[in-house]
Amino acid sequence: MQLMEKQKAKGTEYLERALSAFLGHGKLTSKLSQVLAHAAIKGTVSYQQIQGIIKDDLEDVLLLADKWRLLLPLRTVKSSGWEDRLLTMKDGETYEMPNIIRYMASEALESGRWNSENAIGELFKEFDDPNCKQIPELVRRIAEEASGQQISGNHIKKICFRLGLSKRVDGLIAALKAAGIISPKLRSFPEVFKAGSPIYELNPSVAVRISI
Repeated sequence: MQLMEKQKAKGTEYLERALSAFLGHGKLTSKLSQVLAHAAIKGTVSYQQIQGIIKDDLEDVLLLADKWRLLLPLRTVKSSGWEDRLLTMKDGETYEMPNIIRYMASEALESGRWNSENAIGELFKEFDDPNCKQIPELVRRIAEEASGQQISGNHIKKICFRLGLSKRVDGLIAALKAAGIISPKLRSFPEVFKAGSPIYELNPSVAVRISI
């Protein structure tokens, strides 16, 4: 039991190191790493569980996790899109970890690195995606060409064409949404009208291409 506790503490230390590369060092990053280490086991964590893990600074930790799309409230206003998730901080609330974040966090617990490309490849292999080896490059280009963490469906389509994935555009966009890599911004009507296609928000924690 003591050995297991030491291994758990070491894993959390590794995860904190990985998160610090883009969140910075500090008590919030330390506390968030403890919460994410717990959430990575089942993919969800309740408000009561978070209270038991970090005791205080819950609001700041949850705001940080929501800002970086590391945890998302299950409660929604309308759709399952990230912008419609209702961040409420009280007993009875549950927060879920997007699939890709769960993969990245689980890997970071062992390696101390926040390696989005490797995690994307592994997740899409788990999805049995026929283009799993190309998906990390697709996401990398989306991240590079997005503006303010936003990109249009038409822009994603152009990237798919350049990568020889033109026959799977709709399916790939659906898979990227399921993975927690992008989410539709249904309220952005002016931007949608201007782009002539849906607008998607890119998960900022996936866009961070860091391996240390």
